[in-house]
Amino acid sequence: MTTDKTLSPPPLRGRICLVAGATRGAGRAIAVQLGAAGATVYVTGRTTRAQVSEVGRTTETIEETAELVTAAGGEGVAVPTDHLDPERVRALVDRIDREHGRLDVLVNDVWGGEHLIGASFGKKTWEIPLDDGLRMLELGVRTHLVTSHTALPLLTRHPGGLVVEVTDGTTEYNATRYRENLFYDLAKNAPVRMAFGLAKELADSGGTAVSVSPGWLRSEQMLEAFGVTEATWRDALEKTPDFGVSESPVYVGRAVAALAADPDRNRWTGRSLSSGQLAGEYGFTDADGSRPDAWGFLVARETDDQASPDSYR
Repeated sequence: MTTDKTLSPPPLRGRICLVAGATRGAGRAIAVQLGAAGATVYVTGRTTRAQVSEVGRTTETIEETAELVTAAGGEGVAVPTDHLDPERVRALVDRIDREHGRLDVLVNDVWGGEHLIGASFGKKTWEIPLDDGLRMLELGVRTHLVTSHTALPLLTRHPGGLVVEVTDGTTEYNATRYRENLFYDLAKNAPVRMAFGLAKELADSGGTAVSVSPGWLRSEQMLEAFGVTEATWRDALEKTPDFGVSESPVYVGRAVAALAADPDRNRWTGRSLSSGQLAGEYGFTDADGSRPDAWGFLVARETDDQASPDSYR
């Protein structure tokens, strides 16, 4: 006897997404996981196979990200874009409008300021080169504002759109903790407030806006800094046991994809969320089957110096 099983279509089939800042790290993983759920995903960044951004990395490109989206089951579209240039962003949004007439999900993950922060942590504001500090704000705040200002008229054309502001740290964690660099602190807290404000503005169109933070992210740059790969990352635990609570970019990618596929996601609007928190809600895991909660661990360690990363995986 045979059983006829009808497979459910991918939950995001037919949805049009824009992941701004998808060259590598969280942005790339978010784009790929949206693609795995069936979405068409426009991916942007400044590093292409023909051009390298100020970050200086040549190992990841937006073309490769688009190919990974397509390989995952979606449709990836790479569009080189400098999100500090309103005209370039307008051309991007016009293209999405021309090709699909809608935008369902906007992910603001533009950053690219890692090369500016290394030696400046722990320094006073007046000890940090002013140009470096202001550049962080341009990359982490102005880019998000330019993108939202330009893309939201298209996103609100149809009810129920989703805006995700990707940042570093949740409201609960950052409220009483200083990130050791005023410019960085502002750049990473601003997206949380942006999501809060946009939630109010999107309410009339039934839209949702949230901020989402990964925990200790095993990005390409982080793995290189520890001298390991994603396959061998546990080798770093001997010197840095706390790295045991780190997470792969897949984790935050699955978090955003779960949000996008949730018909009741508006219950989160205006809130600051983390990948670990959303994993508990939606039941997904990291690529290795674990459910790390880096922010929970950091809070616990402040009151219990015996807190173990193993308890938060």
